[in-house]
Amino acid sequence: MPSATPASESRAALLELLAPVVAEIGLDLEDVTVQRVGRRSIVRVIVDSDDGVDLDDVAGVSHAVSEAMDAAAPGGAAFAGAYVLEVSSPGVDRPLTEVRHWRRAIGRLVAADVEGAPVCGRVLRADEAGVTFDVDGSSRAAGWAVLGVGRVQVEFRRDKPADVAAGVPANEDQDDDVFDDPDDDPDIAEVDGTDDDDEEG
Repeated sequence: MPSATPASESRAALLELLAPVVAEIGLDLEDVTVQRVGRRSIVRVIVDSDDGVDLDDVAGVSHAVSEAMDAAAPGGAAFAGAYVLEVSSPGVDRPLTEVRHWRRAIGRLVAADVEGAPVCGRVLRADEAGVTFDVDGSSRAAGWAVLGVGRVQVEFRRDKPADVAAGVPANEDQDDDVFDDPDDDPDIAEVDGTDDDDEEG
């Protein structure tokens, strides 16, 4: 069996360290990645909640996570060295793998395999039994045992009747055209780690 890399060990340790820190703020820790860039590391922390994540949440997580990492660094339990911390919410292209992911996708158009066959429909419900889709106007339930990974689909809004009646072109307001943008990830904060004294002067 191949041995774990330092980055994977750091990630595992950080997940264990930071999950309760993020949970105390009322959010879910979705993922942590560690990327070495020169003498620093970039630590990316992804958080989410049923109510979404705003900039105040990001700032709170950034402060709490930075404190936890700096406190753990001297013991080598999780992370040591200079780092840049990035805290953000998941993009719409995040795969749906957990019950909470599907619950937060209610109302969205999602593609997934059900019993090995592709299904694309709007998520109506997500609970402990599984997910219910609206597929072309028909309800279709899929239990967790037969449901594959879900992917939220990018949708473009149709012309609004009021716009059409007023003679307003559909593309006059570009912000209204796109319903979901896979590159849209507005809530990001960066914090420089302060646990390293060997900065280049």
